Amino acid sequence: MIRARGLVQTFHSGQGKQKKEVHAVRGVDLDVEEGEVVGFLGPNGAGKTTTLRILTTLLKPTAGTASVAGFDVATQAVDVRRSIGYCSQVGSTFSGAYAGDEVVDHGMLYGMSKKAAVAKGQELFDKLQLEGLWRRMPKNMSGGQKRRLDIAMALIHSPSLVFLDEPTTGLDPQARINLWQHIADLRAKQGATVFLTTHYLDEADALADRIVIIDRGEIVASDTADNLKAAVAGDLVDLEVSTDEQVVIARDKLGSISSDVEVDGHHVRGRVARAGKAVPGLLRDLENSGVGLESIEVVRPTLDDVFLTLTGRSLRDAEAAAEATPSPNAPAADVPTEGARA
Repeated sequence: MIRARGLVQTFHSGQGKQKKEVHAVRGVDLDVEEGEVVGFLGPNGAGKTTTLRILTTLLKPTAGTASVAGFDVATQAVDVRRSIGYCSQVGSTFSGAYAGDEVVDHGMLYGMSKKAAVAKGQELFDKLQLEGLWRRMPKNMSGGQKRRLDIAMALIHSPSLVFLDEPTTGLDPQARINLWQHIADLRAKQGATVFLTTHYLDEADALADRIVIIDRGEIVASDTADNLKAAVAGDLVDLEVSTDEQVVIARDKLGSISSDVEVDGHHVRGRVARAGKAVPGLLRDLENSGVGLESIEVVRPTLDDVFLTLTGRSLRDAEAAAEATPSPNAPAADVPTEGARA
């Protein structure tokens, strides 16, 4: 569904002697198969949004090629737009229009008849728990309702590929969980391929078949969440013992299966690959050595651990820092900021 090779995007900022190049995307290669749900992770400024804008034909790449739904993004932009659904981070509804009219108008822009757009729109309202809101304006909806309306607009023409850009940003926890189920149903019940950008690690973990991490304009990892965690971080094993003498024994025993053991008081910690298989043997060794544990905790690595290992920084920290700094991916004055609807 998506194939990109050597994507490059360079922006120019400033004028005269102050003019400089900002390399937002640096040779991105990307493949997404039909029926996949792919989570696209990266902090602000990593090239995530720029890559998405290229794939949705809102921005022409400086170099490289990309095809989406079988069409070239540079030379067949209209065909790409007709084949995809796009839910932008900021939404696309007009707050002063009726929700049903917005969805129908969007469908007609894709060549649907008004009758077909109304029927499909009402079907989507039922599926997305928007019953009774057909004649309500978005400005009078909750955040979760507006995001589900954005998704309805993206799905009105039954696209085979859906781009969701930060779909749950700003929602309360309950609304996020509800929207997760709707996103999962896109593939399970409608057979859609989903390309999801998010900075919520738990969201990517819960929804995506595969995680793609971009940093400083380059893809640094692409695999299932479980494989990334197992290969990069390992499980954290935390042993609590009773005495200083037992600390020494526990440190040596844990050190036989972990290369980064640390001691904090009576706690002995270390990362162990596939700890579920290794810990039973460790417990037997400790018992045979006379070590009685006060507690043991095994914590699986998170996607943030993966990101920290791959890039040397936490994804959460990077996101927080970027909020106060203009993104280098923001288009300069000579780059168009909006694309036309199909």
